Amino acid sequence: MSVPAGFGVLAHGVGARSDLPIPLFYAYAGAVAALVVSFLALGLLWADSRFRGDRAGRVIPLRLPAWPVRVLTLLLALYTIGWLAAGPAERNAGPYLVYVLFWVGLVPASLLFGPVWRALSPFRLLPGRARRPLPPRLGYWPAAAGLLAFTWMELVAPEPAAPVTLLVFLALYGAVQVAGTLAYGHAWLERGDPFEVYSTLIGHLSPIGRRANGDRVLRSPFDGLDAIEPAPGLVATVCVLLGGTAYDGFSTTPAWVAALQSGPLGRTGLGTLGLLAAVAGVALLYAACLGTAGLIGGARGLTARFAHSLVPVATGYLIAHYFSLLVIEGRHGLLLAVGVPAEADQNAVAPGTIATVQVLAIIVGHVVGVVAAHDRSVRLLPPARAVSGQIPLFVLMVGYTIGGLTLLL
Repeated sequence: MSVPAGFGVLAHGVGARSDLPIPLFYAYAGAVAALVVSFLALGLLWADSRFRGDRAGRVIPLRLPAWPVRVLTLLLALYTIGWLAAGPAERNAGPYLVYVLFWVGLVPASLLFGPVWRALSPFRLLPGRARRPLPPRLGYWPAAAGLLAFTWMELVAPEPAAPVTLLVFLALYGAVQVAGTLAYGHAWLERGDPFEVYSTLIGHLSPIGRRANGDRVLRSPFDGLDAIEPAPGLVATVCVLLGGTAYDGFSTTPAWVAALQSGPLGRTGLGTLGLLAAVAGVALLYAACLGTAGLIGGARGLTARFAHSLVPVATGYLIAHYFSLLVIEGRHGLLLAVGVPAEADQNAVAPGTIATVQVLAIIVGHVVGVVAAHDRSVRLLPPARAVSGQIPLFVLMVGYTIGGLTLLL
């Protein structure tokens, strides 16, 4: 995405680094070999479902009061808004606080500590009692729409780092969350707050989990993934994350940059179509492969039941695309936020380290997705078809892996 002068590589986590020292052939070979070996090993050695989802884990008895950290988060949010509303046009810390420390920072924080935005969200200071029940058919659709809106602002909007752009988004986001919480209680935030859903889905990969009854537990990330319950809009939410990161990588290719600059629809119009096409393409491929898997396995309604296997894939993409952004621009943003006008050190992380993290994040994310999908397959499909029914999804994982690596290296 384009940004005003002075914001450096804030717009894109890895697009400015074109010297990553891993040959594409070796990245492909290693990734495909890891997926094939894991798929074959699972087919031969893993005949029964082993994950227990929400039932797994050891309860952590420690319970801490949440309101102090939520009040602190509210104060930090107001501080960020103050930077956006009254800060200087150049070297404004606000965009860094939103795009880098909040949006990107939620990924490692959720991986380490579970659904952190649920614990930090200032919207949970509002009364939790609902005036009416949340309609089940609503599901995750509000979160999917909110994540798509944020992704559009980040990657497509004419001036994504302009304070006025962020202020308008934050005002709309806050108004929707307040209205939804007052109407439906905290149940709205679990499905309607895009950032709580984002953090919670990634947090299912954390060793620190949260059961449906609120208990915090220590558990395997695979059990955490298995605890994700199918719901309307869940597939769309994950596809927005996957499609958004895919478009982020594709948007810096020379051919697309030239099209954005010279296309008849203009940069914003063509960018919007490109983002929607990326999300739709990811969703259609997933739906087609799961439909084929259902035909082979003799089962229906598998699309939502395997959405959990895409969460580690999306998380791997997020880490691969934004690792360097968080490390380099995160420090820069913190210094600006405390009034130190420092420049970002683009050499703070060696290219080899960036490349290694990127490739490993994508490979590990897809291998974890294959394992999660296999365990769900042996649970849902007849034993004679459990392995063959996974083949379309395995082919999809290989395709996602090759596509992800191509956009990075």
